[in-house]
Amino acid sequence: PAVPVAEFTRDELVAWGRAFGGRTAPGSVFTLAGELGAGKTTLVQAIAEGLGVRDEVTSPTYGIAHRYESPRGPVWHFDLYRLRSAAELPQVGLDDALRSGGVVLIEWPEVAESMLPRSRVAIRLEHVPGDVAKRRVHWTGVEA
Repeated sequence: PAVPVAEFTRDELVAWGRAFGGRTAPGSVFTLAGELGAGKTTLVQAIAEGLGVRDEVTSPTYGIAHRYESPRGPVWHFDLYRLRSAAELPQVGLDDALRSGGVVLIEWPEVAESMLPRSRVAIRLEHVPGDVAKRRVHWTGVEA
């Protein structure tokens, strides 16, 4: 099957993410891949808002992980950009988050591929050549 793809301005990406978050069930896992500045953290913030997170959602680049509360349970946000290998994952609590029943949002998921569930939403964001105001978003549920 074809992978859904859309092009969004920042405001459209935020609206799409809020709507997506509003339909997200507890226990869902999202991976967000893409180059620096592609909009991964912006999309995480919008999804968290759609889930009902009231706290400010910030990039956990230096802390690696943040946990937020929502009316539907915990929302975990991981930014794995600074990790060098999968051996570091237990120290940041990804395995605990995946077992928590909460929603887990993972930026830079490549290092964690071996421990991610097969059933997840994989999102890839990229810059649109020739249009600095837009991002191209590909998403799919991944079943191995």
